[in-house]
Amino acid sequence: MDFSWSTEQTARYEETVRRTADAFPADRPRRAAGRDDWLALGRIGALGACLPAEHGGGGLGALDTARVIEAVGRTCHDTGLVFAASAHLFACAVPIAEFGSAELKKRFLPELASGRMIAGNAMTEPESGSDVSRLRVTATEAPGGFVLNGEKSFVSNGPAADVLVTYATSDPDSGHLGQTAFVVPADARGVLRSEPFEKMGLSSCLAGTVTFRDCFVPADQVLGAEGMGATIFQTSMGWERACLFAGYLGLMDRLVEECVGFARERRQFGRRLAEFQAVSHRVVDMKLRLESARLLLYRACWEMDRGGRATLPVALSKLAVSEGAVESALDAVRILGGRGYRSESGIEAALRDAVPSVLFSGTSEIQKELAAKELGL
Repeated sequence: MDFSWSTEQTARYEETVRRTADAFPADRPRRAAGRDDWLALGRIGALGACLPAEHGGGGLGALDTARVIEAVGRTCHDTGLVFAASAHLFACAVPIAEFGSAELKKRFLPELASGRMIAGNAMTEPESGSDVSRLRVTATEAPGGFVLNGEKSFVSNGPAADVLVTYATSDPDSGHLGQTAFVVPADARGVLRSEPFEKMGLSSCLAGTVTFRDCFVPADQVLGAEGMGATIFQTSMGWERACLFAGYLGLMDRLVEECVGFARERRQFGRRLAEFQAVSHRVVDMKLRLESARLLLYRACWEMDRGGRATLPVALSKLAVSEGAVESALDAVRILGGRGYRSESGIEAALRDAVPSVLFSGTSEIQKELAAKELGL
């Protein structure tokens, strides 16, 4: 095992940190990402790191991509923005890159990699969160394509999207083999989008409902082939559960640094906080969670790059990062006390942004089910 980064990888990480700091300074107000923000994310490389170079991407593997996303998450204090970029890349652009026709790739990937076009992930339904095998949105075959009907909920980037990657049941009698994936322009006739939801965290990533009402989708906008939807979705989830959560590694890393600095400077009862074991041990717990989760995530990405079966390492990685992010954000609030509870500290926002990580991309309970199945249980 080699735990070092090459000169090229180190330089890429440092350059990503620099570009992110320039584009998104720590005092940037938290707000929904505007077009300028998306273009800046494109220039940083956050929107196309693993997309093919011939289509404007970085051509990176999973491990190098995760390192880019970690650098962005470490430097950008708005985790909602990092999440929006990652959902755009892993849940939308990656399926097009891996399963789209040559024409779909040429049409969409350069726009998505640059940030000139925003993608929304339309998979979750009101009655289908964790159970993605029972989609109620239907795709009825019609001359030259399919007609979509039904509702998708919690569509990440949905209210701002230019294009949607969505999934529907095209053959209700075939179970998971009856699901088909589609690329749908957000302004297509029959696509209705709600106003953004109010959420506990990740406020910079707009999310809302998308309803399809007799929305015709040409056959050339099908990803892969009819019936491949479940396979395509699981592939995108592998990328998302591994690489998206690298952004939370960056968040955890930043929280450790902030708590170390605060404990060294803050004095109570005539002593630095760092001299109180109750504080120093809590910081050590944060560091332990970070390094343990980081190793699991890097290992999962390494397995993906080798082409191996990465279901177990990816599930363990996602579980460790998401649960660790929540615990460490809560520890940071406790260490900073009243200061950490105030909005201007950014610490309370880190906690609110960490909580949904145990829900999206498969809940922690779903990750345990996947791991148990891989262990033969």
